[in-house]
Amino acid sequence: MNTKQLMSKFTEIFGEIGKPDVFFAPGRINLIGEHIDYNGGRVLPCALDFGTTALARKRKDSIIKLASMNYPLQVTLDLNRITFENKDAWGNYPKGVIDQFLRRGFTLGGFEALYYGTIPTGAGLSSSASIELVTAMILKSFFDCDISIIDMIKLCQDAENQFVGVNCGIMDQFAIGMGKKNMAIYLDCDSLNYEYVPIPLKGIKLVIGNTNKKRTLADSKYNERRRECERALAALQNRLDIKSLCNLTPGQWEENKDIILDPVIRKRAEHVIYENARVKEAVEKLSQGDIMTFGKLLNQSHESLRDLYEVTGFELDSMVEEAWKQEGVLGSRMTGAGFGGCTISLVKEEAIEEFINRVGENYKKKTGLQGDFYIAGIGDGVRKIRLEG
Repeated sequence: MNTKQLMSKFTEIFGEIGKPDVFFAPGRINLIGEHIDYNGGRVLPCALDFGTTALARKRKDSIIKLASMNYPLQVTLDLNRITFENKDAWGNYPKGVIDQFLRRGFTLGGFEALYYGTIPTGAGLSSSASIELVTAMILKSFFDCDISIIDMIKLCQDAENQFVGVNCGIMDQFAIGMGKKNMAIYLDCDSLNYEYVPIPLKGIKLVIGNTNKKRTLADSKYNERRRECERALAALQNRLDIKSLCNLTPGQWEENKDIILDPVIRKRAEHVIYENARVKEAVEKLSQGDIMTFGKLLNQSHESLRDLYEVTGFELDSMVEEAWKQEGVLGSRMTGAGFGGCTISLVKEEAIEEFINRVGENYKKKTGLQGDFYIAGIGDGVRKIRLEG
C-alpha cells in the first residue's frame, strides 16, 4: 500500500482538515547472538527495510484518535486520562509511549494517527517496538520535545515494561531507533555501548522465513533458561572472579567447565560462551568483507541453539535444515526467542526464487504448516518521511 492510498484512507477515517505528516519505523532482526544479552554478551541486530508507517495530524484539543490498517479496532483517548485497557489491544503500545512522555514532563496535545504495518505479527520481528518508536517520533516532531533518539529508545522500552507489562530487553527498540542502511549494530544491551558493522550483501539477500508456528513455549522456556544460566554462573564463581558467563572465553570455559556437574546446566553455559565468541568473530569477518565465514557462523549458531540451549523445536529445525540443503545458501539459523517465529538465511540473489519454492514446499510436507518468506534489506532507523510537493 503506497502513501497516496494511506492518505486517502486517513481522510476517510479522520476527515479533510489538513494534510497529515508521514513517519516510519522499521522492524528488526537479530543476525547472530541469541540468548546471550542477559548473560553479559553482545548482540548483532539490524533494522529492516519494512516496518510501520504512520500518518499523523495535530488536533487543537486533548483528544487522541488512533486507527490501524491492520486491525479494525480504533482507539480514542484523552490526554488527561491514559490507562491500560485490554480492550484497546494494539492501541496500548502507543498509549504507553504517550504515558511515558507525560511522565517525563513533556507537554503534549491531541493528534490523529493511522498506522500501517508490514511486519508479520507474532513472527519475532518487533512489530510492537516499531509501533512504539514511530509514535515517539510523532510526539517528538509535533510537540517539539527535546529528547534524543537514545532517550526515546529507553522511553519506549519503559512503555512496554511498565505500561503494557511485557518484560522485554532493549535490543528491539535500539535496533529500530538506531538502525543504519547496510549496517548491523554490535550492541552491549547493558551499557548501550555500540558500533556499526558493515554488512557486505552484494549479490546476496537476507531471506526471513516465518514458520507460522505460535511460540507457545517461548516465555516459560526463556525464564527457565535464565535460571539455568544463573546456576551455571554461581557454580563458576566458586572458582573464578567473573560477573557474567560472557566474561569467559571458550578457552577459559574448557579449563573450568568441570566445576558444573549438571550436564544440562553445562550445556546451557557452553552455548552462551561459544555464541558470544561467534558474535565477536562475526564482527571481525564482516568488517573484512568475509560474508562466507559469516554464513558458516549462522549455521553454528543454530546448531548450538538446537543441541545445547534447546530452544529451536521441530518447525524451526525443519525450515533451517531445508535451507541448508539448497544451492546458493551461505548460512541459515533460527532468530529470536525460539520455539517458533522466524529463521534468517543468506541467499544468493539468483537462487532466491528456487530457495523459497523448495524450502516452502518441503517445510509444508514435514510440518503441515505454510511458511511465509520475506526478502529483506537492511534499512535506516525511525524517521519522519519528507514528501515531495
